[in-house]
Amino acid sequence: MTIGERDTGAHPHEHARDREHGAANRGAADPVVPRMVEVDGVPMSALVAAVPRPRAVVLALHGGAVSPAYFDAPGHPRLSLLRTGAALGFTVVALARPGYGASAPHAERVARAERRVDLAYGAVHALLGPAPRGAGLFVLAHSVGSELAVRMAARGNGDGLLGLEMSGTGRRHHDRAAALLGPGDGNRDRLPPAGSIRHLIWGPEHLYPDGTIGHPALRSAAPAYEGGVVAGWNSDLPELAARVRVPVRYTLAEHETVWRPGRAALEEVAALFTAAPRVAVDEQAGGGHNLSLGFAAAAYHWKALAFAEECAAAADETSGGAPDGTT
Repeated sequence: MTIGERDTGAHPHEHARDREHGAANRGAADPVVPRMVEVDGVPMSALVAAVPRPRAVVLALHGGAVSPAYFDAPGHPRLSLLRTGAALGFTVVALARPGYGASAPHAERVARAERRVDLAYGAVHALLGPAPRGAGLFVLAHSVGSELAVRMAARGNGDGLLGLEMSGTGRRHHDRAAALLGPGDGNRDRLPPAGSIRHLIWGPEHLYPDGTIGHPALRSAAPAYEGGVVAGWNSDLPELAARVRVPVRYTLAEHETVWRPGRAALEEVAALFTAAPRVAVDEQAGGGHNLSLGFAAAAYHWKALAFAEECAAAADETSGGAPDGTT
C-alpha cells in the first residue's frame, strides 16, 4: 500500500506506530518547542522545531480558528509537519498568526494587512536570532493563512524568500460553502461560528485519526478582522498573485469541501501567478480540507518539503551556496 492510501484495517497500525514513537522518545527532549518573542511591541508565539544546520527555514501559517498545533498533529507525530521537517533537515516555525496566540489581545492593532506581513517576517527573524537559515525562507500556508502567505510573497524575495506552498484555499468556494463563506452583503466582519461550518472545514471524518476532529489543542478563537479577509479573498487573490515572483506550489485535497476541487480549479489558481518563475499544482489523494491533520498528511508534507528542497537547490545554484545547509 503506498503512502496516502489507506484501508480500514490500517487504523490500529497507525495508532500503534504513534504510541511506539511516543514511548521510544519518552524522557528525550521534545524537538518541538513553544516560543514567544516581542516584535515591535506585539508578543508573537510559535511552535519551533530547529535543527543546527538547516537546509532552509519553513514558516508554517495555520488557517482560521485553529492553533499552530495544526502543524504538529496532536497524538500522531508521524503526521506532524514540524517533526517531519526537522527530520529532513529543515528548521520549521509554526507561527501563531497575528491575532492568534500571544498576540490575540492585540488583534485590533494587527488587523491591517501590511502590519501582519511585517509581524510575520519580524517574528521569524526574532525567533531564529543568529541561528543559521540555510538557503532562506520557504512559506507553507493553509486555508486563511494563505492570505498572509501570498501577501508575504507579493512583497518580493528581499527577505530571502525561496518559495510558497499553499493548500485549503482557492478561487471559488464549493457550492456547499458559498452561502456561509461568500461575501454576502459585503459587511461581514466575522467568520461564521466554527460549529456551523464544522463539516465544511473538516470534510469526511474517516479521513482523520480518531480524536483529531475537535481536539482541544487545535482550538483557537479567530480575530474579528478575519471575516473581512475571507470575504475579500476572491478579489484580493488575483492582484496579489500577479506580484509574486518566487516559485509557487498549490495543493487541493481530493475531498476538499470549502473550495471547489478538481483539475480545473487547480489550473484556475495557477494561472493567476503570472510573474512566478514556476507554478506547480497537485491534488492530494485521500486528503480533506485540513490536510496536515489527516491520514494523508505525511504524503502531503513530504511533497511540500520536496518542493522546498527544489527551491533551496535553485537558490544554491543562483548564489553559489553550498548544498549542505550553509550559505
